[in-house]
Amino acid sequence: MRLYTKTGDAGQTGLFGGDRVSKADAVIHAVGDLDELNCRLGLAAACDLDPATLALITRVQAMIFEVGSQVTSRGSISCEPEPLTRDLESELDRQASILPAMRSFILPGGSREAAELHLCRAVCRRCERTLVAAADSVGLTPETLAFINRLSDWLFSAARLENHRRNRADVPWKKS
Repeated sequence: MRLYTKTGDAGQTGLFGGDRVSKADAVIHAVGDLDELNCRLGLAAACDLDPATLALITRVQAMIFEVGSQVTSRGSISCEPEPLTRDLESELDRQASILPAMRSFILPGGSREAAELHLCRAVCRRCERTLVAAADSVGLTPETLAFINRLSDWLFSAARLENHRRNRADVPWKKS
């Protein structure tokens, strides 16, 4: 099978079920942002991460594919993110018990691993915005949106954990 089909050369692409849409359609924006998030997570996973973080990233990447299927099928393919959302919440609670309390806003940075996870968080938040914009037309469930929202929270906390593991302080924001 060839990788190229030439069916998208005029700016249209196919969805699950055969519908053709513009590559500028909200569905395609959402799928593109999900793909970028998955790629960023793959890059973060190539770093020296906390084992619990790495294990969750692998599960998150699989769920992002399932969310993409839900989007491209306009909700006819379902996904069940609730168990993973609960696991992200449990891991957030575990991390909170380890991390020092935040005394100010923090800037992305510190260690390379933290910076990568902060970048994942930023992409996740953009992904959430495009998913919310497309939610009505793609049949997203509230549980799917909750998963993406919790994921950005967890990525922020995981970034802080990576700095903590390396005895590096979070970078505090100071008014310029």
